[in-house]
Amino acid sequence: MAVIDSYLTQVLERSGSDLHFLAGDPARVRRYGELQTLNQEPLEAEMVKTSLYEIMPKLAIQRFEAKDGTDFAYSMPGVARFRVNVMRHLNGMGAVFRAIPSKAKTMDELDLPQAVREFCKTNNGLILVTGKTGSGKSTTLASMIDDINTREKGHILTIEDPIEFVHARKNCLISQREIGVHASSFSSALQSALREDPDVILVGELRDLETMSIAVTAAEMGILVMGTLHTNGAAATVDRMINAFPADKQPHVRTMLSTSLRGVVSQQLIAKADNKGRVAALEILVNTPAVANLIRQGKMDQLENAIQSGGALGMRTMDSAIQVLLDKRLITGKDAFRKSINKSKFEQFRDDSSK
Repeated sequence: MAVIDSYLTQVLERSGSDLHFLAGDPARVRRYGELQTLNQEPLEAEMVKTSLYEIMPKLAIQRFEAKDGTDFAYSMPGVARFRVNVMRHLNGMGAVFRAIPSKAKTMDELDLPQAVREFCKTNNGLILVTGKTGSGKSTTLASMIDDINTREKGHILTIEDPIEFVHARKNCLISQREIGVHASSFSSALQSALREDPDVILVGELRDLETMSIAVTAAEMGILVMGTLHTNGAAATVDRMINAFPADKQPHVRTMLSTSLRGVVSQQLIAKADNKGRVAALEILVNTPAVANLIRQGKMDQLENAIQSGGALGMRTMDSAIQVLLDKRLITGKDAFRKSINKSKFEQFRDDSSK
């Protein structure tokens, strides 16, 4: 049994999402969004180094020694999988382990809105799931892949860094590729994917211009492409996609996005009122003819209004999603105020955690 396993077991026992394992600091667990110490003893630099080298794959060690940082997946057989980032810092080595459930949750278990379910029923186009790190993007996408895997018969190809959820084959053929192990980069793996007869491509992160460009092209070619971006807000996501391209290419990209984009889900996690987990608040943009027209004309500042007026079509702003959770008493008023975009709507709850 690896030394790190005892720490990871404690994380799982406490229903934690992350283990922070840094030399010179006590081991910490992130539980429902807050960091808590596992014990008060600072971790010795040599012990941290030995513990991490014990579990790092040979390729990860080579990358770490060349670049002072690496990502890989670590598995405790029959228990759980973890996404790991190892880096050097002021006091030595350190790592953050993100727990990945052994099985993807279903859309019903996540209680995803009907609009998100409808996205999965489209057979081509681009679907973006966005939010900051730790906002549950991977969990949402995994449930969407699981839904397609259950209903359809086709080829689903995932490109991740590293592979998080391992999907069992149900009705679909599933191919999962890991950056650094099975491909050198997202863009090269995505370029190759176009020749691998996929029906659905999941891109773990649209992190550079080339990857974005190929993803939009794939969506135009009739493939359903799902990807993530680290943006806050559905309207900001479309803006970020377009502005990633050179100015002379932006009109063409706007035209392509107006026809290929199916929708954007922007999410964040909020602590439950009963302190027994977190719940996702989802902002949703559906690409209707009116939205497509705004994108084509470059009127990104009007997308927010389109979301507000598109409730009947499944659209919702972040604040309205938070209001729904508050009305169901799933979250506290204080957290609703803290996580809201327009604070004035939740001003009455600023100091009252009981509402």
